[in-house]
Amino acid sequence: MNFKPRRTEEPEINLIPFIDVLLVVLIFLMLSTTYSKYTEIQLTLPVADTENQRDYPKELSITVSADGNYSVNRSMVTGRNMENLASAMLEAAKGNKDTVVIIHADAGAKHQAVITVMEAARRAGLGQITFATQSTTQAESN
Repeated sequence: MNFKPRRTEEPEINLIPFIDVLLVVLIFLMLSTTYSKYTEIQLTLPVADTENQRDYPKELSITVSADGNYSVNRSMVTGRNMENLASAMLEAAKGNKDTVVIIHADAGAKHQAVITVMEAARRAGLGQITFATQSTTQAESN
């Protein structure tokens, strides 16, 4: 008879596969979750408190009037379609893709008119877009 005490191996729990599965689930949840906020606050745009206006070395000023007319660097664009606006922007930018497009939209302008300017800038290859606003003190004085 063998009376030597047997060495019993303690069971080992391998946590690495468990951690891998949890990380995959965490990444899936982070990517599939939407963060949306529903607000019922009435906003008046484009009034904003901003820093002093910067002077961009290569800027293109696009003005959108309340009735939907466009002007590029203070010259009116004939027609209201995107093709005319994109060609006028491309001509004014003189092929420089680093030009910053500054959109001066009237507060009463339709949202679609501003989206048309953004799409025309994309078609013209101008990716840097910013919006001009007025400060609240300027808005109160008008």
